[in-house]
Amino acid sequence: MDLHELLRKTVEKNASDLHLKVGRPPLFRVAGDLLPDDAYPPVTESEIQTEVLRLLPEQSIERFRHELEADVAYDYEGVARFRVNIFYQRGKMGVALRRIPLDIPSLESLGLPQVLKELALRQQGWVLIAGPTGSGKSTTMAAMVEYINQNSHCHIVTIEDPVEFIYTDKKATINQRQVGIDTLSFDEALRRVLRQDPDVILMGEMRDAKSMETAMHAAETGHLVFSTIHTQDTKQTLDRVMDVFTADMSQQIRQLFAQTLAGIIAQKLIRRKDNSGMVAAVEILINSPHMSQLLADGKVGDIQDALQKGGDYYQMQSFNQDLARLVSDGVISAEEALATSPNPGDLKLLLRGIASGSIEIKRMQKEEAAGARRTAGSPLTDSQQAPPSTAPDSPAPDAARKKPAPGPARKLADNNGYDPS
Repeated sequence: MDLHELLRKTVEKNASDLHLKVGRPPLFRVAGDLLPDDAYPPVTESEIQTEVLRLLPEQSIERFRHELEADVAYDYEGVARFRVNIFYQRGKMGVALRRIPLDIPSLESLGLPQVLKELALRQQGWVLIAGPTGSGKSTTMAAMVEYINQNSHCHIVTIEDPVEFIYTDKKATINQRQVGIDTLSFDEALRRVLRQDPDVILMGEMRDAKSMETAMHAAETGHLVFSTIHTQDTKQTLDRVMDVFTADMSQQIRQLFAQTLAGIIAQKLIRRKDNSGMVAAVEILINSPHMSQLLADGKVGDIQDALQKGGDYYQMQSFNQDLARLVSDGVISAEEALATSPNPGDLKLLLRGIASGSIEIKRMQKEEAAGARRTAGSPLTDSQQAPPSTAPDSPAPDAARKKPAPGPARKLADNNGYDPS
């Protein structure tokens, strides 16, 4: 097995990940699907040990032998950078390698909304980028940091484990610190970072109450802070932040959170309709004065409705609003949108309300009508069947019955995929 050849093949296939498992051919994740390449023989354990361990610096090898797993970054010069996770399963070594492009993508190339540029140039506040594993959080955050780098004379400090995207100083000065190499621990780096005169702090993944409280205090003292968090949407993000603190701290933390939050960007990657790659559907919460008051009062249940109504002025949008736009523009199929939606029933109403003339929605409605005829045993043909009503048969919630305010318009990228991380 030639690992460098497999890394080149990962780039050629536009794959986001390469997996090596004993007894299987190399597996590549392309457009969300993890597929073996049978042109290669099954990988042996000795091949993984020989090829993969040579990627690790000496201190990482010792750490791996002690902890039985390790995270490192590997820079294959001229090809790509890879985030490498080495682990054991059933007593055998395995490895997962995530591709990180050498060139940091722009917000425009990712098709992300304009409001992310405005968030990136704020003087202070906490920006949380949320999503499940493999949803593109690190890529989005890197694109925002690079936008700052191109437009602001400031000092950016990143704390990463491991360092993923490599930045080159432009207008900004950027110091990237890797846990285990440049600092002994994540907690120690967070404690020291405010003494390094930063304007912008990239803290990576929020893991516990201590890191979250540090992020809020850094934002409170005049810094712009970026973090990622493994949650599904904005509401779950708000709940997660509040739930990690003890009951006696909840009121104090809620007030601090309401004061320091700048915005939440929650995203999911969805397969493009033409199978050319993935595109991000994005939910955006901006901490407007009204939103801040809801947070301070603990009225998290009212936030989703406020988010949907905040599109025109504050450029907020829900997942359903962005999914509906992607369907209407022909980027994703209605089936993919409904499978991804947190509320498919509301999405159907939204699709009919804002895109009733689109080919995709008409096709979806026609299929629904055909299914209803089969269920009812109707002998009517398609041409005889009355068009489906756009109103629900039973009363719907106010948010679903009314046409939600559309999110901000955005130009969709023409790229062939979103490199998730």
